[in-house]
Amino acid sequence: MSEFSHQPVMPAEVIKFLNPQPGEVILDGTIGLGGHSALIAERLGASGVLFGIDQDENALQIARRKLANFPGRLLLRHGNFCEMSSFLQEESIPEVDGILLDLGVSSLQLDSGERGFSYQQDALLDMRMNPAQEFTAADLVNTYSLSELTRVLREYGEERWANRIARFIVDQRKKAPFRTTGELVSVVKAAIPARARREGPHPARRTFQAIRIAVNRELEVLQAGLEQGISCLKPQGRIVVISFHSLEDRIVKQTFKNKAQACRCPSGFPICACGGRPEIKILTPRPVIPTDEEREKNPRSRSAKLRAAYKLV
Repeated sequence: MSEFSHQPVMPAEVIKFLNPQPGEVILDGTIGLGGHSALIAERLGASGVLFGIDQDENALQIARRKLANFPGRLLLRHGNFCEMSSFLQEESIPEVDGILLDLGVSSLQLDSGERGFSYQQDALLDMRMNPAQEFTAADLVNTYSLSELTRVLREYGEERWANRIARFIVDQRKKAPFRTTGELVSVVKAAIPARARREGPHPARRTFQAIRIAVNRELEVLQAGLEQGISCLKPQGRIVVISFHSLEDRIVKQTFKNKAQACRCPSGFPICACGGRPEIKILTPRPVIPTDEEREKNPRSRSAKLRAAYKLV
């Protein structure tokens, strides 16, 4: 397996807000190729614990090699970060000092054309972050109803032409089922009026984003992962989340806001279930974004937003 070049997004900002210290337990819920984790490992030392999770077995193998010289305890698990609570319990780790979630599709997945994530390379319609998962992008495109396709494209892709693209997809699959990314790109281009195609990013970008999010249940997983992550933190523990589109960032922002409120119980609730105290303090009132220099050197960082908080109780 060839190694992939990888530039972690906002590395200095991640270290600043995560603030890993010698001997701490840090969980990287999306370890990917280990770029951020390598920087974290440098600060944990021989007494530290680095717990990495990823849905992609290939990424875990690369991360293991990258972190081979880490003198502390390295734990790697194949799975989703929304399973972190059970993974930690299995290792008898009740709480952690810090959590990093670097969301979205990884460099490995984008650069592996055969995985079907890219609209710029022709491949089988796949888009599974976890190749062991059965449901693929082809299954979605070929089985979702017109209304379901429209909803996915509109909600997850924020696609202006959602209904028109969905109708073109439904009409085309009556002739033959979709098999490849190239087939889908052609139909999307045909569905979007010529004037709209000439403006903005690639015409299939929003459609591919929407289908990928739906196939991998990314937004549902994110909400569950944030809830679990905050509950797994020690008092004064930190959580850092990097998102790459507005839907993700909105969930992170709202979850942090809710957890930072003094009381979240419904009005008139007879007994305060949350104890009346905020769980976290937000460290980033506004999202942190990459510098102009980083965006120039690493174009994939251009839409990134970082939010961070620490546990109070």
